Amino acid sequence: MLTQLYEKFQRKKQLEILKKHSQSSFENFKIGVSNHFTIYPKIKNLVLGRNINFRNYIHIIVQNNAELIIGDRVFLNNFCSINCLEKIEIGDNTLFGENVKLYDHNHQYHNSPNFEISHSEFSTAPIKIGKNCWLGSNVVVLKGVTIGDNCIIGAGCVVYKDVPTNSTIINKQDLTIIPR
Repeated sequence: MLTQLYEKFQRKKQLEILKKHSQSSFENFKIGVSNHFTIYPKIKNLVLGRNINFRNYIHIIVQNNAELIIGDRVFLNNFCSINCLEKIEIGDNTLFGENVKLYDHNHQYHNSPNFEISHSEFSTAPIKIGKNCWLGSNVVVLKGVTIGDNCIIGAGCVVYKDVPTNSTIINKQDLTIIPR
């Protein structure tokens, strides 16, 4: 009973974080347990569609001047993560398997005179995922990628280049695009 009360309280607190910044309603928004939303105070935009379903342990960060747009009927399974420093857009009817990760940025690094990786400077490029897509478990989508409508991204793929509409990607020795 105590666990159920805590989970209800935690859900309410996370929804309040989203509602504070959202440009859209929360019609039929379902949220699981132990989700964590960090929405900075000076974001550019946060749009959440209708009938969104976030399972458990979802982690979303939207930093200042960033934009996150999630369409209608989007499903994020357990342990998904969206890290938005510039812009991430997810189209209607898109399904994420467990542990899908989206990163619209990389840490900046310098080669000379000594190799150095910055902890606080980033290079960014937007991510756009089309409508009616399915990203399988453990998919990682990197900055600057556009995935067209009606695409399937197989489990374990690291998507580092654009994927044309109506394509299927499978995890082989290289990133293989299979037209349907």
